[in-house]
Amino acid sequence: MKYIFIEYPKCSTCKKAKSHLKELGICFEERDIFLQNPTYEELKKWYEMYRVPLKKYFNTSGILYRKMELKDKLISMSDEDQLRLLSTNGMLLKRPILLSNDCIMFGYRKELYDQL
Repeated sequence: MKYIFIEYPKCSTCKKAKSHLKELGICFEERDIFLQNPTYEELKKWYEMYRVPLKKYFNTSGILYRKMELKDKLISMSDEDQLRLLSTNGMLLKRPILLSNDCIMFGYRKELYDQL
Protein backbone atom coordinates (compact mmCIF):
# COMPACT_ATOMS: atom_id res chain seq x y z
CA MET A 1 0.00 0.00 0.00
CA LYS A 2 1.26 3.48 -0.83
CA TYR A 3 1.25 6.06 1.95
CA ILE A 4 1.79 9.80 1.87
CA PHE A 5 3.12 11.31 5.08
CA ILE A 6 2.37 15.03 5.30
CA GLU A 7 4.42 16.67 8.01
CA TYR A 8 5.97 19.81 9.38
CA PRO A 9 9.62 18.68 9.69
CA LYS A 10 10.26 20.74 12.85
CA CYS A 11 7.27 19.20 14.67
CA SER A 12 8.29 16.73 17.38
CA THR A 13 5.07 14.71 16.95
CA CYS A 14 5.76 14.39 13.22
CA LYS A 15 9.28 13.18 13.98
CA LYS A 16 7.95 10.51 16.37
CA ALA A 17 5.35 9.37 13.85
CA LYS A 18 7.88 9.17 11.02
CA SER A 19 10.28 7.19 13.18
CA HIS A 20 7.48 4.79 14.12
CA LEU A 21 6.55 4.23 10.48
CA LYS A 22 10.17 3.43 9.69
CA GLU A 23 10.34 0.98 12.63
CA LEU A 24 7.23 -0.73 11.25
CA GLY A 25 8.91 -1.00 7.83
CA ILE A 26 6.20 1.07 6.14
CA CYS A 27 7.26 2.88 2.98
CA PHE A 28 5.90 6.36 2.47
CA GLU A 29 6.33 9.50 0.43
CA GLU A 30 7.15 12.58 2.52
CA ARG A 31 5.58 15.97 1.97
CA ASP A 32 6.35 19.19 3.86
CA ILE A 33 3.04 20.80 4.81
CA PHE A 34 4.65 24.23 5.03
CA LEU A 35 6.13 24.08 1.52
CA GLN A 36 3.28 22.10 -0.09
CA ASN A 37 0.09 22.88 1.77
CA PRO A 38 -2.79 20.68 0.65
CA THR A 39 -4.85 22.48 -1.95
CA TYR A 40 -8.56 23.17 -1.69
CA GLU A 41 -9.17 20.46 -4.30
CA GLU A 42 -7.16 17.89 -2.32
CA LEU A 43 -8.87 18.75 0.96
CA LYS A 44 -12.31 18.57 -0.63
CA LYS A 45 -11.50 15.19 -2.19
CA TRP A 46 -10.28 13.83 1.17
CA TYR A 47 -13.34 15.15 2.95
CA GLU A 48 -15.67 13.53 0.42
CA MET A 49 -13.72 10.24 0.31
CA TYR A 50 -13.12 9.63 4.00
CA ARG A 51 -15.94 11.59 5.67
CA VAL A 52 -13.73 12.58 8.61
CA PRO A 53 -15.37 15.56 10.35
CA LEU A 54 -13.68 18.82 9.41
CA LYS A 55 -13.04 19.63 13.06
CA LYS A 56 -10.42 16.85 13.04
CA TYR A 57 -8.56 18.57 10.19
CA PHE A 58 -7.78 21.63 12.32
CA ASN A 59 -4.70 22.01 14.51
CA THR A 60 -6.70 23.26 17.49
CA SER A 61 -3.59 23.63 19.65
CA GLY A 62 -1.76 25.70 17.05
CA ILE A 63 -0.77 29.32 17.47
CA LEU A 64 -2.47 30.37 14.23
CA TYR A 65 -5.74 28.63 15.19
CA ARG A 66 -5.81 30.53 18.48
CA LYS A 67 -4.66 33.81 16.96
CA MET A 68 -7.48 33.64 14.39
CA GLU A 69 -9.97 32.74 17.17
CA LEU A 70 -11.26 29.84 15.09
CA LYS A 71 -12.78 27.96 18.03
CA ASP A 72 -15.72 30.36 17.95
CA LYS A 73 -15.74 31.09 14.22
CA LEU A 74 -15.81 27.53 12.83
CA ILE A 75 -19.28 26.87 14.23
CA SER A 76 -20.83 29.38 11.85
CA MET A 77 -18.63 28.54 8.84
CA SER A 78 -19.83 26.27 6.05
CA ASP A 79 -17.83 23.17 5.13
CA GLU A 80 -16.82 24.93 1.94
CA ASP A 81 -15.49 27.95 3.86
CA GLN A 82 -13.59 25.71 6.28
CA LEU A 83 -11.95 23.79 3.42
CA ARG A 84 -10.97 27.05 1.72
CA LEU A 85 -9.50 28.33 4.99
CA LEU A 86 -7.49 25.14 5.55
CA SER A 87 -6.04 25.45 2.06
CA THR A 88 -4.55 28.87 2.86
CA ASN A 89 -1.97 27.77 5.45
CA GLY A 90 -0.56 24.37 6.37
CA MET A 91 -0.14 25.44 9.98
CA LEU A 92 -3.93 25.30 10.35
CA LEU A 93 -3.93 21.55 9.67
CA LYS A 94 -3.46 18.93 12.37
CA ARG A 95 -0.32 17.02 11.62
CA PRO A 96 1.07 14.70 10.70
CA ILE A 97 -1.40 13.50 8.11
CA LEU A 98 -1.05 9.91 6.95
CA LEU A 99 -2.91 9.22 3.75
CA SER A 100 -3.52 6.09 1.68
CA ASN A 101 -6.13 4.92 -0.80
CA ASP A 102 -8.41 3.73 1.97
CA CYS A 103 -7.69 5.87 5.03
CA ILE A 104 -6.63 9.22 6.37
CA MET A 105 -5.24 9.88 9.86
CA PHE A 106 -4.70 13.25 11.47
CA GLY A 107 -2.18 13.49 14.27
CA TYR A 108 -0.17 10.60 15.68
CA ARG A 109 -1.53 7.81 17.81
CA LYS A 110 0.87 4.91 18.27
CA GLU A 111 -1.87 2.30 18.60
CA LEU A 112 -3.40 3.30 15.24
CA TYR A 113 -0.03 3.26 13.49
CA ASP A 114 0.62 -0.21 14.96
CA GLN A 115 -2.49 -1.45 13.13
CA LEU A 116 -1.22 -0.44 9.69
